[in-house]
Amino acid sequence: MPLLVLVVLVACLTVLGIARIGAVAVSRAEARTAADAAALAGASAGRVEADNAAIANGARLVDFTQDGDEVEVEVRNDRATARARARSAASGPSSPPTQLH
Repeated sequence: MPLLVLVVLVACLTVLGIARIGAVAVSRAEARTAADAAALAGASAGRVEADNAAIANGARLVDFTQDGDEVEVEVRNDRATARARARSAASGPSSPPTQLH
């Protein structure tokens, strides 16, 4: 009987550990999405729109840097921080687009 209790306890702890790892992975992905959205919004419309985009994606803008036509942002949600960079469309692409056949 004690062996069965130990096996059940180990199984429960394993499931809880896997669930925690999954929650952290989801939180990091959500932070990256919020950072991408904030960077794109910031590059086209400035800091206020970057902040709005971060909030709309469940995060908060913690850093906004603009250097010419390039914007870099840092956002944070409950468990993760992410950074992203974007350039305004007015500056044009940094390299020629690739044609798809």
